[in-house]
Amino acid sequence: MSRPPKPDNEEARLAALHGFDILDSEPERAFDDLVRIAAGICGVPMAAVTLIDRDRQWFKAQVGMGSPDPSLDTSFCAHTVLDPTAATVVPDATRDHRFADNPLVATANGIRFYAGAPLVTQEGFALGALCVVDDQPHELAPFQLQALDALSRQIVQLLELRRVSKQLRHQLQERAWYEQQMQHYQDQLEQQNADLSEQTKTDPLTGLPNRRAFAAALDGAMRKAAQSGDPLAVAVLDVDHFKTVNDLHGHDEGDRVLVALADMLKSQAAGRGMAARHGGEEFVILMPGASLEEARLQCEFMRQAVGLLPIGLPVSVSIGLAARSRDDTSETLFRRADQALYEAKRSGRDRVVAAA
Repeated sequence: MSRPPKPDNEEARLAALHGFDILDSEPERAFDDLVRIAAGICGVPMAAVTLIDRDRQWFKAQVGMGSPDPSLDTSFCAHTVLDPTAATVVPDATRDHRFADNPLVATANGIRFYAGAPLVTQEGFALGALCVVDDQPHELAPFQLQALDALSRQIVQLLELRRVSKQLRHQLQERAWYEQQMQHYQDQLEQQNADLSEQTKTDPLTGLPNRRAFAAALDGAMRKAAQSGDPLAVAVLDVDHFKTVNDLHGHDEGDRVLVALADMLKSQAAGRGMAARHGGEEFVILMPGASLEEARLQCEFMRQAVGLLPIGLPVSVSIGLAARSRDDTSETLFRRADQALYEAKRSGRDRVVAAA
């Protein structure tokens, strides 16, 4: 294993880094939040904000890493700063000649996956990286890479904010104006963080809540129903023969069908529950306050509404339905609805089947 080379502009880069006066600073919640968002979006257990100093790698924020190694010899991020124009992605470190014999890789349960987006200043200097790490080989979807790049830019903006704040403390005489500017920056960062956090709960194609958001909503609805005694039903909906739609008409047309279906489900659930995309062509509907018969009628209405969608294709859906019993957990309630869905498919599709 060879030590990562120094960037060609190393002295100027170090001057830019030290100008931010960030090294060895105390933990800050804003950086911690961005790291957690990065790990959530990319679906990995570890993430960090690192800054590459002359002889060390310093961690401003990290999650899941315990006591990370500050050595540049083993640093993945020291490779990332060599190219400020693109993220460094290592799907399987054991197969990458730069890292295969790295002690952090060679050990049991060592690093297998790494992706680092460089933290690039307006002047083009790469100060360090926002990285996500896994102990299993991994691939990132395009939207995850885009989110990682967006988060790296937010971290640089946060660094700039810290520097501006320091200058303002020395230069501004009117405290009210200073506080107004700080609040403006803070509001911007909080809004941007909220927007990025929303990506971890929303399906990017349909705009519906995703599987993770639905699971959290179902847990909350189960607790509320257990306390109040009110009924609760869950439906699982699957597009019949969806593979045929993709094969005959293309994936773009398949996506158009899913978006139209999602819009209909969203309007049907508005104010009364939640519709979410569970994955692929499968959707789930949470119906708090609905008895089994009420939920069945609502599902029949949705099933018939699918045939009336203005999409120019003959599309139908199968729906499995289950109502909460006293002994149900979130997992068993969903499983019973899912089993009812399979029964609907086995018995001819384009129908609603309620679990006993």
